[in-house]
Amino acid sequence: MRIIAGTARSLPLKTIPGMETRPTTDRIKETLFNILNPYLLDCQFLDLFAGSGQIGLEAVSRGASKAVFVENNKKAAACIEENINFTKFTDNCTLLVRDAVTAIYQMEGREPFDLVFLDPPYGKGLEADVLQALAAASLLHKDSLIVVETSLDTDLSYTQELGYQITREKTYKKNQHIFLRLL
Repeated sequence: MRIIAGTARSLPLKTIPGMETRPTTDRIKETLFNILNPYLLDCQFLDLFAGSGQIGLEAVSRGASKAVFVENNKKAAACIEENINFTKFTDNCTLLVRDAVTAIYQMEGREPFDLVFLDPPYGKGLEADVLQALAAASLLHKDSLIVVETSLDTDLSYTQELGYQITREKTYKKNQHIFLRLL
């Protein structure tokens, strides 16, 4: 696993062993960032369920001004801290070691995020709780883009009831990216 492009291009990143986290493959990450590229310059980026931190670090490498990483697994959080230090992005990154919903409410009142990426554990229904908290905590503005990485069988049709519109869907072999904006 590595950073694909930008100022930290080709730097290798660590991940925790085992299947507690599912690192996004380089191929899927490249496709995702080709879509996100127009929104990255100087953006505020939120990486929820951050795992190794590779998505947020890729965003900073490609021009995001700040990235906040939220991860409640202590081993994964230690890995994120190592990756932030290794990439020398310490001035651009903040790590919060807590569950996503708690972190969202604790950040209430900060500058809104331009891009939010969430990749919760599959099959646990955490997406709805997080999307509801994001809208309630005023961490988004009208142009914020939210990307949810889910399994192929995850249904996000309820998002309109939470105040979101699905603007794009990108399907891969084993998972998908759902792009959302506030209504």
